[in-house]
Amino acid sequence: MSTSDSRTEHASAAGRVLDPATDMDAVSLRVGDLETMSSYYANALALEPIEERTRGAEVHRVLGRGRVAMVRLISTPGLPPVDPRQAGLFHTAFLFDDAPALAAVVLRAAQDQRGSFTGSSDHLVSEAFYFTDPEGNGIELYVDRDRSEWRYENGELQMATLHLDPNDYLRQHLDDDTLRSVAMTAGRVGHVHLQVGDIPTARAFYIDALGFETTVASYPGALFASAGGYHHHIAMNTWNSGGAGPRAAGLGLGDVAITVPGRDDLDALIARLREHRLPFADDGRSVIVSDPWGTQVTLALPGADVDEVLAR
Repeated sequence: MSTSDSRTEHASAAGRVLDPATDMDAVSLRVGDLETMSSYYANALALEPIEERTRGAEVHRVLGRGRVAMVRLISTPGLPPVDPRQAGLFHTAFLFDDAPALAAVVLRAAQDQRGSFTGSSDHLVSEAFYFTDPEGNGIELYVDRDRSEWRYENGELQMATLHLDPNDYLRQHLDDDTLRSVAMTAGRVGHVHLQVGDIPTARAFYIDALGFETTVASYPGALFASAGGYHHHIAMNTWNSGGAGPRAAGLGLGDVAITVPGRDDLDALIARLREHRLPFADDGRSVIVSDPWGTQVTLALPGADVDEVLAR
């Protein structure tokens, strides 16, 4: 093989997958009661309103830490409530830098009776606590273990669902300083876990077309995928939604936002979407596409300000 052929093959391979620096961005939720939901995320997760816009009959409100947008709430009263059997959101996973910061948020979420605590798990790669918000949207609060502790067998990342005692965790990691300054600690969307109708169709879209790479394929009824070797940026499962068809209009997930490093990444994405004959919209800084169940996915360049987030 010539040097030119080798470079062409490398470029072709690189164009098949997302750049390792790909990351997740603010998740959008359609909500029926904007004030209750905004108050819940502010109190339970220590997020602060950053910006708000009115678009026709809709009010869009972005909350986050500092200027890092973490969730966009879209007021759309009158839509049917979240259907747990439908394709859409399983949970939005908010990632924190260390155990004390996670513990402080978990305590706040547990004390807010408008949501529900649904469990906690040691996943080997992370430690996680699960809640549902007042309108039934799933939430994961988690911290990663150092990558040096992750284990692989036959090329597949090893993940599990092991017991994690929430009271012991809080006793070990809570401290007064972190509790007082919890809103000042960093946080971001680490991954998004989706409900889908079937795994092969989800694989064709999220891996073959979007360009994520499989990290765990052996977990029953689920598929985990990422860019750059992370444990997962996107997960898909059929535990509640097996056989589900296209989503009906309703409250819940409005948009999954992903950030890619440069315009070349969007161009490579467009080539994959055309290859798979998937319709999309391209405004120069972002590409918007819908998955087979009607969930909107936005892949955008970094540095988007709040106005761009509100415009999606």
